[in-house]
Amino acid sequence: MTGFLVKRFLQALVVLFLVSIIVFTLLHMLPGGPARAILGPKGTPQQIETFNHQQGYDRSLPAQYVMYLKRLFTGDLGESFKLNSPVFDLLKQRLPKTLLLTVLSTALAVVIAVPLGLLQAVRRGKASDYAMTGIAFLLYATPVFFLGLIMIILFAQVMPILPAEAPQGESVGELLGDFTGLVLPVVTMAFGIVAMFSRYMRSAVLDNLTEEYVRTAMAKGQSSRRIMVRHVLRNALIPLATLLGLYLPTLFSGALVVESMFNYPGMGLLFWNAAQGSDFPVLLGVTLVVGIATVVGSLLTDILYAVLDPRIRSVA
Repeated sequence: MTGFLVKRFLQALVVLFLVSIIVFTLLHMLPGGPARAILGPKGTPQQIETFNHQQGYDRSLPAQYVMYLKRLFTGDLGESFKLNSPVFDLLKQRLPKTLLLTVLSTALAVVIAVPLGLLQAVRRGKASDYAMTGIAFLLYATPVFFLGLIMIILFAQVMPILPAEAPQGESVGELLGDFTGLVLPVVTMAFGIVAMFSRYMRSAVLDNLTEEYVRTAMAKGQSSRRIMVRHVLRNALIPLATLLGLYLPTLFSGALVVESMFNYPGMGLLFWNAAQGSDFPVLLGVTLVVGIATVVGSLLTDILYAVLDPRIRSVA
């Protein structure tokens, strides 16, 4: 197991290094550049030249990347041009709030999707299966922003029982203290992924129901409930666990849309505002965090996969 973990960790470091190069290069190829965004259309060529020299943007791209790496290893991610605050401090404030939204949404989606997928598999080919499959496809095909808009219209305007704006607390504890404000953002994100999770769960359960060990358990006289809970469920959760890790970047993308819609003070809203103002240090910092989350999510998936299925360790 130790060799497996070391191998996966080294692979994750290499992937993270490549991600940082690609993201850094792409962001610095955007038209306009930070000088024009900060100084505006009235900025003179001399002012732009002075700004680029002070910030090191007049150097070659590889030289800028080396400077960025040096600062990165000391925890210095630069300073926001728009907010006049260190990027590290901004991320430290916003990341826990986005993690809270992501964790609550994922937990709600799993709680709904697992029994829903099991029920669909057990009732395969029946009217209830077709009805649940239809609803799942409808949710899967609905864009997150449209789903959020429907939620706001239904529960904040037609039936004003929930606020359309998320709580604006400074900490996670303050956000949880105003839980009604979290309901719409959390449900919007969860409904966007519950359809996919339930479909994976249904397929995994159906695959396992045809395995030899299920027939053996049935021949021994075990009840259907015991076979489903003790044998099928565990094996069916393996593909869902893999999907959770791989779906992490998509969750962050969803958080960007949802946070913008509900004015939720997380990293998604920070990224959205930075993109509108070409605040490159913030864009780079948020993208780097998402890249790290993706790599870590993939690493955790591999570890969880190996824990659930020992055959993976021997193959790796």
